[in-house]
Amino acid sequence: MKRNYFKVPENLNLKEIPTKYNTGLDPISLKKEIKKYSKKIAELQDMMYADDRYSVLICFQGMDTAGKDSMVREVFKGFNPRGVVVESFKTPSYKELQHDFMWRHYTKLPEKGKFTIFNRTQYENVLITRVHPEYLMNERNPDIDIDNLTDDFWNNRMQRMVQFEKFWAENGVIILKFYLHLSKDEQKNRLLKRIDKPKHQWKFSPGDLTERGFWEKYQFCYEEILKNSSHKKGEWFIIPSDDKDVSRLIVAKIIYDTLKKYKDISYPKPEPEVLEHISKYKQQLLKD
Repeated sequence: MKRNYFKVPENLNLKEIPTKYNTGLDPISLKKEIKKYSKKIAELQDMMYADDRYSVLICFQGMDTAGKDSMVREVFKGFNPRGVVVESFKTPSYKELQHDFMWRHYTKLPEKGKFTIFNRTQYENVLITRVHPEYLMNERNPDIDIDNLTDDFWNNRMQRMVQFEKFWAENGVIILKFYLHLSKDEQKNRLLKRIDKPKHQWKFSPGDLTERGFWEKYQFCYEEILKNSSHKKGEWFIIPSDDKDVSRLIVAKIIYDTLKKYKDISYPKPEPEVLEHISKYKQQLLKD
């Protein structure tokens, strides 16, 4: 399970990228591996919190039902709550629309020592708006003519995002971006499960079926995003997601393998004076 396997290929065609991956593990072993890597990541985060120089931004994108919510729940459940924040970007609020399209994402970046998870990301601005360009009207930008949008317009937006990400990285933000690659058949199965199970029916919306009708358009937009915005400081990984546990393990391992390369992350050493007299302080407490 090498990370290079999941990188964006040079000549990307999502139809040729498998949505399944064989780990060779049985279901029980698979869950144990997820738990193991989740614990390892949490331990690294604890060290990062003490070190207080780096932060981590994890970005998840994918079609409805791709497993973004459960991915966050299962991979990061071992974290100390003080060390992780989850941000979900839905329809922009009035206040957010009073600013440029990147503003609301910029304000949610992780503090030093912490993880922030973007459940849907800045790339919604070149995804859902590209499928539904009429949504751009809400931005009230005088330079946008939705009847005459070109590829240059969308590519320019993506390049702006890449520029922001490189700037974030220069300031200590470690960025990992994951596209949860789901097949259309598996999405149908998951939507049917939502309908069939009363406790999950609240998740279902007729809008899910409407958006499903734009499947091919979304696949095209995702291809454009993956090809044009993966870079050394903010790589995209295409994660086979027809099996949720498999996708969770792949993501957890990529995160861990990335963070363990940062050899300069460590627990701070006590001040020399404290270290010199540490035995004395211990004896003082034992006598108390």
